[in-house]
Amino acid sequence: MRSTDWHGFDESDVRVRPGKGSRPRSKRRPDHSDAARAMVVAVDRGRWTCAVDGDPRHTVTAMRAKELGRTPIVVGDQVRVVGDTSGRPGTLARIVRVDERSSLLRRTADDTDPYERVVVANAEQLLIVTALADPAPRTGFIDRCLVACLTGGLRPVLCLTKADLADPGPVLERFAELDLPVVVTRHDADITELDEILTGRVSAFVGHSGVGKSTLVNRLVPDADLRTGEVSAVGKGRHVSVTAVALPLPHGGWIIDTPGVRSFGLAHVTPSDIVSAFPEFAEAAEECKPGCGHLGGGVSGDDPDCALDSVVTGGAATAGRLTSLRRLLLSRSGADPGEHE
Repeated sequence: MRSTDWHGFDESDVRVRPGKGSRPRSKRRPDHSDAARAMVVAVDRGRWTCAVDGDPRHTVTAMRAKELGRTPIVVGDQVRVVGDTSGRPGTLARIVRVDERSSLLRRTADDTDPYERVVVANAEQLLIVTALADPAPRTGFIDRCLVACLTGGLRPVLCLTKADLADPGPVLERFAELDLPVVVTRHDADITELDEILTGRVSAFVGHSGVGKSTLVNRLVPDADLRTGEVSAVGKGRHVSVTAVALPLPHGGWIIDTPGVRSFGLAHVTPSDIVSAFPEFAEAAEECKPGCGHLGGGVSGDDPDCALDSVVTGGAATAGRLTSLRRLLLSRSGADPGEHE
């Protein structure tokens, strides 16, 4: 057997058949310049119902494009869609981009849950619906919703229902220092004031079950039941109350109805986030010692040297305003007894 001298060979002398995955992939991606703008009005099991150009009469069913990965897309998101945007039965478009959000309504399951849930995107205001009786008002829940608004960029509006059953005075007094818009409604009474606040805006509704939220929605949107059935049809029968849905108002604007909630966790919110929403106290908070919870010595005894007290003594803010701020801080920490009132 003749020996072979391998000493003059290198890797260039060896030919290897390329595998299926060895071809260089192009870095060019479609720019989707022809994508249509749309608003997400319902989400159900991997399918999104979108109103093209914000027109409730032109809705399409879409899936999330592969290039978006696991990008969260929620009701209220402004997106770009391509593919079949005719809206004909059986057609499917693709969401290829999610525009930057102007506001976020977020919550966690509880105050220890690290997983943050985006409930609604791009709402201008949050209507916090609370009954004055049957069930009794849970003022701690209102506080938590206010914190979510202050840190998420939404304008809060308090809607007190069932005023024919109880006096709204005590609740109004509790929130008087917050300059909070309030609408009081009664059974079958005129809701023109509320309609004026909502028309032309995107408004999210939140509230516990039984407070009259669905009744208000049905009065504001006469065909609400029909429309929720239409946008949930993609889910093939799923009960519409388990997910948020956007409904167009007769004279312009949208209501985003969210399902009744049992808890509103704020694990994603820090004390500094809340204080920064009160301009008169934000600068003084920077003078506090590290770790100050801004609760003062009179509320919890943990922060006796809190600099926020000096704002009140100096006349730049009222004591009631500071009390309201600290109540919101307590609500965020889960220590406010009003949460269960």
